[in-house]
Amino acid sequence: MKKFAFAAVVLLLASGSALAQVELKTYADKDGRIDVQKFTCAQLANTFQEDADLLAAWYSGWYNGLAKGHTLVVDRLKEAQHRVIVYCKANKGITVIKAIDAVFTQMRAERGIKLKE
Repeated sequence: MKKFAFAAVVLLLASGSALAQVELKTYADKDGRIDVQKFTCAQLANTFQEDADLLAAWYSGWYNGLAKGHTLVVDRLKEAQHRVIVYCKANKGITVIKAIDAVFTQMRAERGIKLKE
């Protein structure tokens, strides 16, 4: 009976967190647009995983475009995506772009990469 009760509590907690997730379009304005510069870590943490993946790909393209980069390193993107999501879960009050900046800064430092000024 204790095992059943424990399993029921675990199932209830798991379903409660799953129910809290919303579709990315929930955060869109009346025209269907999301302001990615204002999108928060709390919002990212509240979306479904596939929507977080979509955003990660979009942000990657955005940053590569700004840097005039034309390549994608899939493993690095996946690592950065995971780190940003973990960072966002711990820092829900900041924007995703600030989380990305913090994660990229840390990843560059770990790899000994210095930005040109």
